[in-house]
Order: sequence, then structure tokens, then C-alpha cells
Amino acid sequence: MSRRPASRNGAGRARGGRARRGGREDKRRARHLERTGPAGGDEPSAWSRLSREAGKGIVCAGHTRPLPARAARAPVSKRSLPRPHRVIKMRPIAKGRGTVAAQGKPMSESIKIDYSALADSTVDAGGGGTLVVFASGSLDFGRRTADLLGETGAALVKRAASAAKFKGKNGSALDIIAPAGLAADRLLVVGVGSEDASADGGKDKGKPFEPTNLGGAVAGKVGRGTTATVLFDLPRPVPDENRALAEFTTGLRLRDYKFDTYKTKKKKDEPEEDGATKVTIAVADPDAARAAAGLDAVADGVITARQLVNEPPNVLYPEAFADRLAFLKDVGVEIEVLDIPAMGEARHGRLPRPHGNGGEAAKPVAFIGKGVTFDTGGISIKPSGGMEDMKGDMAGAACVVGLMQALAGRKAKVDAIGAIGIVENMPGPDAQRPGDIVTSMSGQTIEIINTDAEGRLVLADVCWYVQDRYKPAFMVDLATLTGAIIVALGQEHGGLFSNDDELADRLLAAGKTTGEKLWRMPLAPAYDKLIDSKFADVKNSGGRHASSITAAQFIQRFVNDVPWAHLDIAGMGMSSPATDINQSWGSGWGVRLLNRLVEDHYETH
Repeated sequence: MSRRPASRNGAGRARGGRARRGGREDKRRARHLERTGPAGGDEPSAWSRLSREAGKGIVCAGHTRPLPARAARAPVSKRSLPRPHRVIKMRPIAKGRGTVAAQGKPMSESIKIDYSALADSTVDAGGGGTLVVFASGSLDFGRRTADLLGETGAALVKRAASAAKFKGKNGSALDIIAPAGLAADRLLVVGVGSEDASADGGKDKGKPFEPTNLGGAVAGKVGRGTTATVLFDLPRPVPDENRALAEFTTGLRLRDYKFDTYKTKKKKDEPEEDGATKVTIAVADPDAARAAAGLDAVADGVITARQLVNEPPNVLYPEAFADRLAFLKDVGVEIEVLDIPAMGEARHGRLPRPHGNGGEAAKPVAFIGKGVTFDTGGISIKPSGGMEDMKGDMAGAACVVGLMQALAGRKAKVDAIGAIGIVENMPGPDAQRPGDIVTSMSGQTIEIINTDAEGRLVLADVCWYVQDRYKPAFMVDLATLTGAIIVALGQEHGGLFSNDDELADRLLAAGKTTGEKLWRMPLAPAYDKLIDSKFADVKNSGGRHASSITAAQFIQRFVNDVPWAHLDIAGMGMSSPATDINQSWGSGWGVRLLNRLVEDHYETH
């Protein structure tokens, strides 16, 4: 990334650089005014602001981003061309071609899964590899597993369990090497706890049984580059065995994901991974298991979201992000990319009104993502420590992309809109400044207090654009918006803000079901007053107090009373804690949550 010398920044000019450059500052200001117009003027100022040729660049959310030298086009002046910014609208359509992987750098997903008949399993199962079986909190097995192990195998497991103090706790494992009487090299006994927590002394109290997490735990214990046979014969009842199997398979795939695209060497202590992990799952009906590919599409969406979040910012800048999404057309997603001039047309209402997949009377559901591919904070620059993590400030947009892939891949019967605003927040001579007053797409004026509160400017215009053009039944936006939400909720829950109780309750329920948990936070007029401005309609920061809430209050001013929810996922979308189903820095958080929301409440059957 090319940077301007320090002597050419704003401070240098204030110390006398203006005279040395013969009025260059005055010309720069003239160009800036030509692009932005006066406060309250006719042109929008966030991602929808129009560019001007005289500026030799494109301004988005008040920021410019020069191209690196290796990607530069033929120069038009001594300045580098800034990268254009994009807003992308996505809509699943009927003619999908099945699931495909995202284009670009290859994803490191090495697992291959197949199915066999549980009834045909013998003591030779897992020969030359690992045999995985499940045990309850009282060390009971499923009927078919018990028959296969026999009295000798059951006695072996109980003896080893006693020595290792293995109690069948949910997610725990007992690893037996070279088990007598079995062809497998390893017998891996994985605990699933008990349906009644009191039956095993309450040791699983508060830890619900989740097949997705179980699949992740198994993948972690089996290891990469190995061969395993899993007897999917649970010793505890589940509401829907086919659903449990699909979720288990999803867990296997999500745990296997690893971002090593740019690794060229291995450390000496890293294990050798000889090819793909091969897992055969023995089930009651293999053909039905192969046919139930719906959650495979969801896993694809999560992995795509992870890959986008993990990519470095010199690879995934706004233009590249837009180009990367071409693969979605092969899954069955209609894509519309709005560049700066097109967004100006949207500002003036000159884009055609679309018709939804469900007919003119049907209202689509809409999902909106913040896509800041790198956030320095702008003029209100962040401290250098940890700034590299700001490549993940587009996790909300990544989630929306993954969700659209999931819905199209499983051919969900829903009219859904995904809209993402893609920008970078960089300092520079054309960047917005504290004290600027800019005009949003809605016409509301915004006083810039802190240039590091840029994400809400992007969301404000995208939300306004979506509600105005598509008239959705509801909007859900996702954003890594505030550090304050991490202070409040840590990395256990995403923050939920909503103007609609029904939508909020449905999101909370979907979060509990998928394990992508939310916690509802308040919205109230008293908080809204904190972002009133003396000079404009609203200011983009209300200060430190209740800063996650005031950020949500800001976005609410641009939803025009449409049912809406804002998910602040700063603690969930990047720098994610390791879990049974995720060992990656980028978690792909939100794809499974929103897919479940749509599946439970908004699909036509």
C-alpha cells in the first residue's frame, strides 16, 4: 500500500507547506468542495457521494484509498488513482446450479465425507483408521454400536474409561489405541452426555447437546489427513435424526476449515497431513443422507464468510471484494454492483424499481452488511497496536455474502435481498475531518465528530437505499461496529438492537438454536438525544457513554420505521475464540443464525 510522505499530511501544510507548494492547499480545498458540495447540498456524502474527474479519485464515506504500485493503472497525474468503492445488492434466484466454492485464493478445506449403511457395519469398520462411537453419560451405546462392540468391546471401553476417568461427558473423548477385537487402529469414544442432566450427576448441566458441536469435536479428535468411520448411532434421543445428522456433518466441515493460503513453509513440529481427511458416516439410510444437502450449502456459506474475513487487506480491497463475488452467479444469486455514479443515480431516485421473486405484492426480507475492508480510523486514527485486525471490519458484509450463498445453494423459498457497502477508511488529503457536515442519501445532514465512527455512515445510506428501493418486510444489519459491545458482552453474545419485538424474539430464538447467541440491548429517546447535533440533523458519535447504543440509535434514524434489527458483532465476527466448530481467526458468525431465522419463519412451503 502506497502512503504519502509525512510532510504532505494536513499537519505539514499547517506548518508552512502551503506557501512552498504555491497554493496547492487552496486547489485541494476547491476540489474537495467540488466533490462534496456545501453542507446540506444536493450530493450524498457517505458511500454514495459522486466522484469528480478533477479530484483524480473516488471518494467513499469521505475517504480515499490509493492503489498499490503493483496494481496501478496508467498514471493520469503524479497522484495514484484511489480505488473505487462499491455497494453490492444480491438476490437468490430460482435457477441455481448447486453449491460451488468461492473464487479467488483456494480455501483450505480438506475433508471428504461419504455415507454407508449402519446395518452393514462390522468389526472391520474403521480398518486402518479410526472408528468413532458415541457413549452416554452412563457409558451406554446405541443399539447397533453395542451389537458391533459386543461384550468384549464394551468391557474394554469400561476398563479404559475407568482408568482415564472418562464419564461420557458431552464433548469429552476416550482414545483407545489398537483396540482388541477390532480392525481399527484407534477406537475413539465420544461422550454425548445424558438427556436428563441429573442422570449423570448434573455434570452436563448448562451445556446443551448440539450435533453441530459434536461434529466439530469429532473432527478435532480425529485430526486432519486421516481416515475415520463414524457410527452415527446416538445413545440419546434427538427430535429429528436426519436434521441431527446434517448438523453433525456441518460441524465436521466447519472444524476442518483452516486458513493457510499464504503459508509456504511448515514448522518442524507441525504434523504432516497426507491428503484429505476421509470420513465415512454409517447411518440408517445413506441415500437419504446424501440427498439432504441443505446444510451443506450453509456450511459453504460459513466457509466463504470466513475466507473473506481472513484475507489480507491488500488482497481484499473494495474492488477486489466486488470482483470476488462473481462466483455467486453460479449458485443462483443475482448480483448488482453499484459504483459511485450509480449510487448517485440512486440518491436522485433514478434507478428502476425492481419486482420481487414473489410478485409485486410480496415484500422481500433484507440483510445488510458493513464492509470496511480496512479501518485505520481515518483522521481520528487508531493506535498502531492491533490495527492489523481491522482487516476484519468487513465481517458483517462477509456474513451477508455467505448467507446469500447458503439460501441460494439450498434453494430456499424466500425472496431475500443482501446489500453490502464496501469501503476503506484511510487518512489522506481528501478524507473527511472532524467538524465536517455531510449530507446522507436520505437528505439528513450529519456532523462528523469522529472519523473512526465511519461504519454507521455506510450502514445509514445502505439501509436507506434498501428500504426506499425494495420496501422490505424487515431489515437486519450486521456490523463490527463498536468496541463497547465487547466490553458489555465479551465474545459470548452479539449485541441485538431492534425497533420490532417480534423480529427481535425470532432472532434471539434462532441464536439459541444455532449457538450464535444474541443479547438484546435497549433503544430509547434519551439515548437518541445524545447524538443530536448543534449544527446538523445528527452527529456520528455521542461520546463514550452508551456508545454501542448511540451507534444503533444513529442507524435507526435511517430505517424509516421499517421493522429493523442491528447486530453489533464486533466481538463475534473477527479475532474469534476457538470453539468446537471454529479454529479460524474469522468465524463466519451470523450465517447459520440468519439462515435459521429465514428457515423457521420466512420461507414459503
